[in-house]
Amino acid sequence: MRKFLSFLAVLLLALPGLATGNAVINIVNGNAAGVGFNDPTPAAPVGGNPGTTIGQQRLNAFQRAADIWGGTLDSVPSVQILATFEPLACTATAATLGSAGPTSVWSDFPGAVYLGTWYHGALANKLVGVDLDPTTPEIRARFNSNIGQATCLAGTTWYYGFDTSNASTQINLVTVLLHEFAHGLGFSSVTNVSSGALLAGQSDAYSKFYLDTLLGLPRDAMTDAQRQASAISGHVVWTGPQVTADVPDVLAPGTPLLRVTSPASIAGTYDVGAASFGPPLSSPGISGEVVAGLDPADAAGASTLDACSPLTNAAAVAGRIALVTRGTCGFVVKVKNAQNAGAIAVLVQDNAAGSPPAGLGGADPTITIPSARVTLADGNAIRTALAGGPVTATLGVDLAVLAGADTSGHAKLFSPNPVQPGSSISHWDTSAFPNQLMEPAINGDLTHSVAVPQDLTLSLLRDVGWYPDADLDMISDNVDQCLSSNLSPTVVIGSIDTGIPNTLFTTGCTIKDLVNNCGAAAKNHGAFVSCVAHLAEDLSNASIIDNNQKGLLNSAAARSK
Repeated sequence: MRKFLSFLAVLLLALPGLATGNAVINIVNGNAAGVGFNDPTPAAPVGGNPGTTIGQQRLNAFQRAADIWGGTLDSVPSVQILATFEPLACTATAATLGSAGPTSVWSDFPGAVYLGTWYHGALANKLVGVDLDPTTPEIRARFNSNIGQATCLAGTTWYYGFDTSNASTQINLVTVLLHEFAHGLGFSSVTNVSSGALLAGQSDAYSKFYLDTLLGLPRDAMTDAQRQASAISGHVVWTGPQVTADVPDVLAPGTPLLRVTSPASIAGTYDVGAASFGPPLSSPGISGEVVAGLDPADAAGASTLDACSPLTNAAAVAGRIALVTRGTCGFVVKVKNAQNAGAIAVLVQDNAAGSPPAGLGGADPTITIPSARVTLADGNAIRTALAGGPVTATLGVDLAVLAGADTSGHAKLFSPNPVQPGSSISHWDTSAFPNQLMEPAINGDLTHSVAVPQDLTLSLLRDVGWYPDADLDMISDNVDQCLSSNLSPTVVIGSIDTGIPNTLFTTGCTIKDLVNNCGAAAKNHGAFVSCVAHLAEDLSNASIIDNNQKGLLNSAAARSK
C-alpha cells in the first residue's frame, strides 16, 4: 500500500518498481508436448513469422499480438496470458475460432477509480501498480486447433503471418488474437446480458460508460429487468470521453438507413443492413414508392413474396422500391429479379425476428440498383401500411450521422434482439464503418491497428482505465509534467549518489527531474548550483527532506561538473 502525504496541494507517491518499455505481455504455453503450440508439423515461414513448425508459428503469432498490445498500453506489472491451441466446437460450416477473457476481476483496491466496481485483473494490476495475484495469469485464451479439417470449416485455414496478406480462405490469427486479448484487457462487461444481473451485486468499469438512449439511463441506474431489456434494445451507446472524442476521426460519415416519409403512421427512420453487392447506398439516396414484389410459388421458392422467380407484377414494381422477403434463394437472385422488373431499389424483409438487420451477402456484377435488409417487424409494418395506401421512402445514408454512431456522436454498442451472450454489449455495433476490430465478427478488411485513425479499441480501453504512462511512474501522461521521469531510487547528481529518496510528486516529476530541470535552464555551473539551492530550500521547508539532506543536495550540486 502506498503512503500519501500532502505537499503544497501536491500528493507524494512512493516510486513503483523500475520497469522499461510500455507493458510486457507474456504468453504462457499451456499445451502438452506434441500438440497446439508444440505441434512439430513442419511449416515454411510466412508473412514475417519465422517459425518452421506449426506449433512455433502459432506461438509466434500469439506473442506478436501480445507485443502489439504491449507496445500500445502501459503497465508496471506485466500481463500473463495462459494460452492453448485445442479442439473447440466445430462443424463443416461453423466454428468457435477462439476466446479470451479475464481469469479474475477485482474491486476496491488502491487506485480504483470507482468503488464497488469490478475491474479485469490486468487493468486492476495496472491501476494499483502491483500484481494482485502473482500466481495466476490475468487472461485465459483458447483457440481452435481443428480449423481447416474436413469437419471444421472445411477449406478454411489459419494464417499465421504477421501481416494481413492472408487469402480469402484463411483466417488471420493475429487479427483474431488482438480482438480476443482486448476482451481480456477490459473490453467487456461481467454483467449478465441475459438476465441483467450484476456480478455479486456490483457493476463493472465497462458499464460506467453505457447509456440506453431510449430509457435515458446509464446501466448502473437500471434495475435488472431494465438492463435485460436494454441489452436487446438497439439503443445502447458508449459515453466514454476518449471514444467520443475519437469517433469523428475514425468512423466515416453516412449511416445506412431507410427513411419512410408517408404515411404518418409509420413515418420515421429505420435501420437497414446494406448489401455487399450492387452500388453502395449513397446520399441523398433513392426515393420512391414502396411496392411488394410478387412472384410465383414454385420450385424456386414456395412463397409469392420471396422474389426467387421473375416477378409477376413488373408493371407495379417498375420505377419503385421493391419489398421482398428473405428465404430459399440467395439475395442476389431476389435483387436481380426485382431489377429485371424495373425496380429502382430493393428492401429484403428478414424472415426471422431480430435486430439490427444484418447486411446482404453475395456477388453479382450485373446488379446496378441498391438494396438492403430490414427487420421482420419493420417489414411487417410497411406491409400493413401498404394495405391502406401508398408508402413512400428513401433508401440511402445519412451523412450527418457517422456510421456506427448515434445522432449525438456516441459510438453504438452491439445490442441485438435476441440477445447473444458473449457478443451482446461487449462489442461495437455492426453498423460501424470502417469496420472495427471489436465488432462481433472479424471482417476481412481489418488492419492490425488498434488505435486512431483506424480503430477505436485503444480509445475504449483508455476510458475504462488504461491511461497512457510512457515512463511508468503511475501518473497519466495527460497530466504528467515530466513525461520521461528519472525513477532512480535515490537522487544522483553527476556521479554523486546523495542517498536522498527520489520522491515522486503527483505532478509526475521526481526530485531528480527537478534537479535536471535546473541543469537544463542554467547558463553556467553557478546558476545550476543556485537553482538546486533554491530547490533544496523549498523541499526542506515542505519537510520533504531534512537539513542534513539539504546539505547533501547542495554539496553534490556544487561538486558536479
